[in-house]
Amino acid sequence: MTARKIGYSLGPLLSMHEVLACAKMADSHHNVDSIWVPESWGRESFATLGALSQVTKMVRLGTSIISIYARTPATVAMAATTLDMLSGDRTIIGLGASTAAIVENWHGLKFERPASRMKEYVECWKLMASGEKVNYNGEFFKVNNFRILHKPQRKHLPIFMAAVNKKMVSLASEIADGVLLYLRPLDELKKTVTDLERNKKGKSFEIASSFICALSNKEPQKARERAAKTLAFYVAVGQYYSKFLSENGFRNEVEGITAEYGKGGADAAAKFVSDKMLDCLAICGSGEECRKSLERFVSAGITLPIIQLNPVGDSESSFREMLSTF
Repeated sequence: MTARKIGYSLGPLLSMHEVLACAKMADSHHNVDSIWVPESWGRESFATLGALSQVTKMVRLGTSIISIYARTPATVAMAATTLDMLSGDRTIIGLGASTAAIVENWHGLKFERPASRMKEYVECWKLMASGEKVNYNGEFFKVNNFRILHKPQRKHLPIFMAAVNKKMVSLASEIADGVLLYLRPLDELKKTVTDLERNKKGKSFEIASSFICALSNKEPQKARERAAKTLAFYVAVGQYYSKFLSENGFRNEVEGITAEYGKGGADAAAKFVSDKMLDCLAICGSGEECRKSLERFVSAGITLPIIQLNPVGDSESSFREMLSTF
């Protein structure tokens, strides 16, 4: 076993049938810690996890991520405690600030002061999810006499915070039970882990990171191409990620990807993903190559690697190959 525990992210590249089938498979493997369902403009995370709670028994179920602009703390408290009832105390809440484009264009809200909003959001949510009566008078949230109707099964549900910039990374170590990282080059990741270890001040804290993964023993080059396509997409559409990667050694690649994506989409943009960029950020290629990549990231201090499934060929067969590899 390469890592003591592994999570898997089952995203929009899979059909709903495939998400359910893959979750069932993962649940039978002893080193699979958790299944994570992302949310942006595709499937709704809590509805999907509610379905997964009924076809799994062991794995924890996480949102990765839900936006603090898309729902109020009360709505997420109700959703989280409901999922905990359905799953038997297996819920993990992953929260993030999302992006200005999504928040403003799709939710009609102003994307203002995300770190300050996050701090207040988590504080308010923790009170609500505990089952106590809540009166809260914050700058962003004002709550009078809220008490969740069905008493939560746990006083404390684990909350992980997605973070890109240093301010959010530092805030995660202060107010959350874990951090959710993504697209951080290996050398930079080591520095971030060092900062987190120092800032957490001895408390139990999970350092989780999601990794683009495409694996095929029969067609390792095709797996690399699949991973490069996904990486190109995130760089092209994710303003935070493109800025972060530009500042951390990949300015030329980011410029090429962004320009080409506008002309020919992710397939064309993927050609600007260098081998160095792919190897620093993703887990891809043959099973042996993927095991070595995962080991490098775990050695950097990641306590919960989350493998983002990018199928090479048939999704269920691809996921089965991943489970047997890791």
